[in-house]
Amino acid sequence: MFKFNTTNKKQQANTKLVKRIAEEDKFATLQRLKTSTSGLTQRDAEIRLAQQGPNEVVTNQRNSKIQSLIKSFFTPFSVVLIILAIISFLANYFLEPVGEKDFSTSIILAIMVCIAAVVRFVQDLKTSDAVEDLMELVSVTTNVKRNRKNVELPTQDIVVGDIINLAAGDIIPADMRLLRSKDLFCSSASLNGESQPIEKIANKKPSATQINNYLEYPNILYEGTTIVSGSGMGVVFATGDNTVFGKLARTLTKTKVKQTSFDIGIRKISTLLLLMTLIIAPLVFLINGSIKGDWSNALVFAIAIAVGLTPEMLPVIISSNLVRGSLELSKHGTIVKKMNSIQNFGSADILCTDKTGTLTQDKVVLERHFNLALEEKKKVLELAYLNSYYQTGMKDLIDKAIIEAAAGEIDTNDIQYRYTKIDEIPFDFTRRRMSVVVADAENEHLLLTKGAAEEMLACSDRVEIDGKIMPLTQQWQEKIRHEIKQMNEDGFRVVLLGYKKNPAPVGEFGPEDEKELILIGFLAFLDPPKESAKEVLNNLRKDGIKVKILTGDNEAVTRAVCLQVGLNIETVYEGSDFENKSFDEIKKMVEECDIFVKVSPEIKAKIINVLKSNDHTVAYLGDGINDAAAMRVADVSVSVDDAVDVAKKTADIILLRKDLRILEKGVRIGRQVFGNSMKYIKITLSSNFGNMLSILLASLFLPFLPMLPLQIVVLDLLYGVSCLSIPFDTMNPNYLEVPRKWHVKKLPKFMLTFGPVSSLFDILTFGFLFYYLCPKLVGHSYAAASVSEKISFMAIFCTGWFVESLWTQETVISVLRDPRFPFLKQHATLPVIIATFGVAIIGTIIPFTPLAKIMNFGFVPLEYLFFVALMLILYIGLASLVKKWYMKREKYLI
Repeated sequence: MFKFNTTNKKQQANTKLVKRIAEEDKFATLQRLKTSTSGLTQRDAEIRLAQQGPNEVVTNQRNSKIQSLIKSFFTPFSVVLIILAIISFLANYFLEPVGEKDFSTSIILAIMVCIAAVVRFVQDLKTSDAVEDLMELVSVTTNVKRNRKNVELPTQDIVVGDIINLAAGDIIPADMRLLRSKDLFCSSASLNGESQPIEKIANKKPSATQINNYLEYPNILYEGTTIVSGSGMGVVFATGDNTVFGKLARTLTKTKVKQTSFDIGIRKISTLLLLMTLIIAPLVFLINGSIKGDWSNALVFAIAIAVGLTPEMLPVIISSNLVRGSLELSKHGTIVKKMNSIQNFGSADILCTDKTGTLTQDKVVLERHFNLALEEKKKVLELAYLNSYYQTGMKDLIDKAIIEAAAGEIDTNDIQYRYTKIDEIPFDFTRRRMSVVVADAENEHLLLTKGAAEEMLACSDRVEIDGKIMPLTQQWQEKIRHEIKQMNEDGFRVVLLGYKKNPAPVGEFGPEDEKELILIGFLAFLDPPKESAKEVLNNLRKDGIKVKILTGDNEAVTRAVCLQVGLNIETVYEGSDFENKSFDEIKKMVEECDIFVKVSPEIKAKIINVLKSNDHTVAYLGDGINDAAAMRVADVSVSVDDAVDVAKKTADIILLRKDLRILEKGVRIGRQVFGNSMKYIKITLSSNFGNMLSILLASLFLPFLPMLPLQIVVLDLLYGVSCLSIPFDTMNPNYLEVPRKWHVKKLPKFMLTFGPVSSLFDILTFGFLFYYLCPKLVGHSYAAASVSEKISFMAIFCTGWFVESLWTQETVISVLRDPRFPFLKQHATLPVIIATFGVAIIGTIIPFTPLAKIMNFGFVPLEYLFFVALMLILYIGLASLVKKWYMKREKYLI
């Protein structure tokens, strides 16, 4: 059985194999690969798949579950905790006397690292499983011959020796040798960056000038390239990492990954938190060491403070948020391929899309087939039918409309019998026309061309009226333009049809032959707007999303459709308007205009890049070959399930239906995910900052530590566990009405505003404990107490603040989650309420359990809980007032 060797030595010889296969007879290739044009049997294919492995290019080896678990221990925050645990252990081991060594803080830190790592590992597994389950709904398939039948199979199941059927819009699934081709044009941009498609011919071997450049071999197709037009059949000779594309991927030292605003925001926040830790922890160490004289305790305490500032659950909560968002999106017909794109989905403030199928009904109808005298003529429809029927590119809505109209008006079987296809010149976005060459029974050749008006006028020199051929004069050109404009303004999309008899090909037929054409008629199409389009566009506008139309259609038709759906049509630019413009001029153009017509794929990508440079987050909705370039540069690319392979492969998100209502729902879910992520970050930062501020003040004025290191670590652990419920929370409906972006610069203001509020109540608690409760229970003030009484005094104080601090931390989640007054005007979801208040209750019970001795808690009477309740009521009231003041200066709370 044929088995492709995957050693490095053989991989280096792949180009030699390609050259050998390109130069040999195709039957020799079939014999070499031990296959035939009938294809492999399913049994044979399964054996080869087991030997060769899946047809996948792996640039980074997939981690095993053990590797993933180990990786989960090494997030930036987990590494900080591990370092702190080691320092705490060493400090106790070397600095404390033998009988006083206490490794409990190090042990709790290790437990925290393990909890965070295990939860993250489980969450990552869920994420991976969720993506795989969802992607089964939108897998890219390939048409393969198996057991002598053509079947659609996932691309990863392709093996060496498979016979692949090719059509326009397909992504080549593996390296293959062409066996048969018909007007097959392929774009190799993914390999050599050349956007212009080149023709591939099965029976043509490399020339002397091509032999040293394997990418130019005319009979070889490479994985990752795209069929632009035509059809063919090939045999696979390399899959996965053994393909030219796989070799290229392995030679890249760095894989360029599209950085989302989400990734950048998380990185900035992580940096900010680590900087805070590096500043505050040493400061606490120096203050406590110098004032209290116990540098060993001061070090351990500073470590605990650093732990309190480290949101170790951040990666887990972000991941959980994304998984929940993707599952919610799937319920509404939206499949997420790349998890991080959910955040950009919610951040998008501009949506770029074509009008066809998005604003219109995606059902084009040929309404009129006029000659140039505006008379319905059967000949015009016959020639249009030949052009559309015999072209092998992606049959767009126009071609389908022509074929459907012809089936109802003329005898298409007779036309197919009378005319044979000779060649074709595929459509491209520069010429904006396409041609086929046919021969009739007398072997007279006809070049039939249809295309956009200006491009057709540019390559024509005559007109035909009632069988008479006349020169294409200036008057005729003006008349044709006038008639087209009239039809465009009525909402019709107009294509011109021309022909030439017995064209003499320049070599093989190509764009050079499209000259001296005879114009014969107009083809007028109607694609009415969707009934829901106007309403959905209004909703998107209310949601802060501006829709920009990027279409290859002309201005008049686009204006007519856009006017009906309520888009701004005051300014319209054509693709040619961008020529010879400075970057600053283009930046202004893309802002002031919402409709761009006659734009090529390259211009679409350019417009999106300029919008991004203007600080917009851009989503692009596309489904065709011409959308791939724009989708690659957009912040978030959206496609549909029935799109061509290259569009689905490029997309971050796939809609199961081409409907803006689905998109609108998806955007709101994206904002929900974003909101819950920011909720955790902002609330945790302000809460931790308030606690650290309280500790700094307590360190300055108290003769002892306000809370023991172990107690701080346990407090942080309890709070972190409760925050795992935040992804299950909802957001204020008003929050979902505008795009959301990461603004790290506003985090310090939020912290400095709300952090001191909790510190104020901590200070009141300090006063109550130090001057009232502890002296009352011990019987003396701290200064007058004996050594044993001082130990009891400190234990009671630490316990009292532990309970009050835990309750304020858990309550702050409900207070700051929404601008409205908590519990009365707004409240968290049931999972959040159960988790936060459940953890607070557990933390309150701990001092009354056997764990109290381990954690050095003292006795606190139940009456103290009434004081804590009073502090919470006052805290909620003051925090709500501060919220109101804050909202006068800031538009949004979270």
